[in-house]
Amino acid sequence: MTDRKADPAVDRRDVAWWSDKAVSVLVFLGGISAILFIIGIFVFITREGFGFGEHFKAGEIFGSTRWAPTSDSNPTYGILALVAGTASVTGLAMLIAVPFSLGAAIYIAEFAKGRTREVLKVLVEMLAAIPSVVWGFIGLTIMNPLIIQTFDVPIGLCVLNSGLILGLMAAPIMTTIAEDALKAVPDSYREAAEALGATRWQVTRRVVLPAARQGLLAAVLLGVGRGFGETMAVLMASGHSINLPTSPFDSVRALTATIAAELGETAVGSPHYQALFMLGILLFAVTFLINLAADLIVRGIRKG
Repeated sequence: MTDRKADPAVDRRDVAWWSDKAVSVLVFLGGISAILFIIGIFVFITREGFGFGEHFKAGEIFGSTRWAPTSDSNPTYGILALVAGTASVTGLAMLIAVPFSLGAAIYIAEFAKGRTREVLKVLVEMLAAIPSVVWGFIGLTIMNPLIIQTFDVPIGLCVLNSGLILGLMAAPIMTTIAEDALKAVPDSYREAAEALGATRWQVTRRVVLPAARQGLLAAVLLGVGRGFGETMAVLMASGHSINLPTSPFDSVRALTATIAAELGETAVGSPHYQALFMLGILLFAVTFLINLAADLIVRGIRKG
């Protein structure tokens, strides 16, 4: 009886099959892990903040501006000023970031050429890599005295300061995503429009921008999410004062900054601790609604 040698082609097919199977399993685990992590985060913050239901009074929480959870005589948990501070800073940041980021993306993708385009792309990516604490330090040490001198106000740690810093932080990411969306538009669209006699700006405005609107919308919504969830820069540049803002020069306190500043010094399981996790649940819910709205809008655009 003679030994038969194994067929090398069969061995290679077996190795390839097992390799494909292993990669498929890893990709599946990677995809499902994101869902599991999100569910785990939601379960954790809900469990930690669930006990606050005993102290929950909707009228007091959402209608009051008095946030005094450590008061011995009358602890209150009004978050109206915190929500208003977060909304004012994020809104101002988007007013600054959206036009600048979309304008930069349009110029880089459609008008800049050669070395100019590459240099601008590198600079945008470098801005996106700056840590948030550095941006906060810029707001604290540079923007603060500049606002005081320019506008003759007593303090420069305000909505304007944090809005400018947050807008500069969000703009690079929005620019990168918007530029990718513009570059994803097929060149045949541009060539067809130019063949009809359209100028470069007409091609951009009437052809490229409508075709890339899904990606541009995603860029804007990502910027909103970045602004709403930013912590350190807002904590350092906003003044961290509980106020209902009536002007860009008012100091405010954001939801995220409140959690960051108070959670480390709060007794675990106390009403104050649970109230901070209640703020986390609120932030999680708002972020979820923003993403859901983005998905619904994009689906509507596709159907249209």
